[in-house]
Amino acid sequence: MTRLGAGLAVLALTATACGVPNFGFPDGVTNQTPRILNLWKGSAIAALAVGVLVWGLIFYAIIAFRKRSDVLPRQVRYNLPVEVLYTVVPLVVVAGLFYYTARDEIEIDKVSAKPDVTVNVVGFRWNWQFRYTDTGQSGGNVVEVTGQPGQPAVLVLPEGRSVKFVLTSPDVIHSFWVPEFLFKRDVVPGRINTFEVTPTKTGTFIGRCAELCGADHDKMNFYVNVVPAAQYDKFIAEQEAAGATAAGTPALTTAGSGTTSGSGQ
Repeated sequence: MTRLGAGLAVLALTATACGVPNFGFPDGVTNQTPRILNLWKGSAIAALAVGVLVWGLIFYAIIAFRKRSDVLPRQVRYNLPVEVLYTVVPLVVVAGLFYYTARDEIEIDKVSAKPDVTVNVVGFRWNWQFRYTDTGQSGGNVVEVTGQPGQPAVLVLPEGRSVKFVLTSPDVIHSFWVPEFLFKRDVVPGRINTFEVTPTKTGTFIGRCAELCGADHDKMNFYVNVVPAAQYDKFIAEQEAAGATAAGTPALTTAGSGTTSGSGQ
């Protein structure tokens, strides 16, 4: 049994060494990502603990109660403490996971009455349109960015300011997903979905449609540029003055199709 315990300990240490400390998840770039990451890490640790316990008991039973002779071993039909244990423990684990998931979901779904920035997001076959609804109120033009074939739309966001996203679609179901946000939300025809985040790290991040939406689903990519607040204000002022309804944002477009994170603009 000592050798079995040591082997299981080595297995657990090896498994938890993969992707430490985030189990392979990105660090995240919004105010919500620490909460989401902690939830996933807690769930992974709970799953690992249950797995180690279950497989440990399986291997223990295989070794300790293996057939040694033709003599029928003592039969045990009922063991009330054990039956109570394997009924109560799973219920406690499930209830705990449900509690933490519901708690975090309530916080993540909160939307403030007056966010700093509001962006209407339209997912259509097969690209994206971003409309800054707070622009154009002082006589300037409304800033709107629409992706074109071969030219993904670029969504510019300010660091440290709350951003409310209003999602809809005119055709089929899409899904707005930025992996570094650790979050995605469906874009459904005839329905308005919303969420709110505050970017906390500057950089350029790739976004994708996470719902199979048709023949060119794989082309539904876009870029998110998180820039310092002063640079964002300058960008919006320039686009309002220029009447920007172009595909992408020439001053802030990115090269390549990978994700570049961390560096300020």
